[in-house]
Amino acid sequence: MTERERFLKALGREKIEGHVPHFELVFFLTMETLGKVHPSHRHYSQWNQSSAKEKEAHLRDMAYCYTEIAKRYHHSAIFVHPNPGDFDNVVRLLQIIRETTGMEYYICMHGDTTCGIPDGNCMMDFSVRLYEDPKGIVAEQEQRMCRALDFAERLKQADGGRLLDGFALCSDYCFNVNPFFTPEVFADVIAPVLSKTIEGYRALGYTVIKHTDGNIMPIADQLVQCGPDALHSLDPQGGVDLKVMKEKYGGKVALIGNVNCGLLQTGTDEEVKADVRRALRDGMPGYGYVFSTSNCVYTGLDLGRYELMNSIWREEGVYV
Repeated sequence: MTERERFLKALGREKIEGHVPHFELVFFLTMETLGKVHPSHRHYSQWNQSSAKEKEAHLRDMAYCYTEIAKRYHHSAIFVHPNPGDFDNVVRLLQIIRETTGMEYYICMHGDTTCGIPDGNCMMDFSVRLYEDPKGIVAEQEQRMCRALDFAERLKQADGGRLLDGFALCSDYCFNVNPFFTPEVFADVIAPVLSKTIEGYRALGYTVIKHTDGNIMPIADQLVQCGPDALHSLDPQGGVDLKVMKEKYGGKVALIGNVNCGLLQTGTDEEVKADVRRALRDGMPGYGYVFSTSNCVYTGLDLGRYELMNSIWREEGVYV
């Protein structure tokens, strides 16, 4: 069974043998591991002046980063950040990954069309619009949805539909204390478009992972009702209890994450080991779980801590 097949079975909450699947939404420590800047951190202002040979070399180098990290840490899935992100370059990047790894890995990319927490430059204006012009915000999201689904359909037609397995919807809705959107506003403004986006991707044959950090509990019912195949990242720093999520929603949606990034950053080795084992203990029963951090492997994180986490998963994250 390939890692892709194992990952898809986990998303489908099916029984698997061997290791619980493992991946990271983003693994930024490519400089520490490969001596290369992460693809999403590269800036190519002269891309249009580059030769075809130079562009191909750039895309191959990005593909190398993604595939080598997956091989080194035994990930089952790869989340790509095409850079540049226009259609032809996305297709070529995905082709290179498939050419070098076959169908070994589940491959996904960002595809959210809903509004997340606005940045400080527009938070006040956006907050006012939520109450004065909610229909306008819905209409803008639906326009993005139409463009995204058109893009997804074109990808499906490229290379026989083998390039991409799914989308990770990465708009963040929640702070650690509570969601930015009240449950009522979320139900009126965000959830309808989220649900339609998921339905649209699924109609094209893609699977869908919904990511959001923070305290999702006040809107967890709505997130599950929107119908994603999986929820990521189940943030313990936001008070999300994996055991509770498993008991309440494990029969409806796969669960990804929950290893505490805060402890990976500032905890002791013993605290990290205990938290990794807790996540495995709470997530693995009944299948439908993918092991990962509660956010991503971010710049500044001690690589040794991630490798400690990874080593415990390799030794103990096994279905018997």
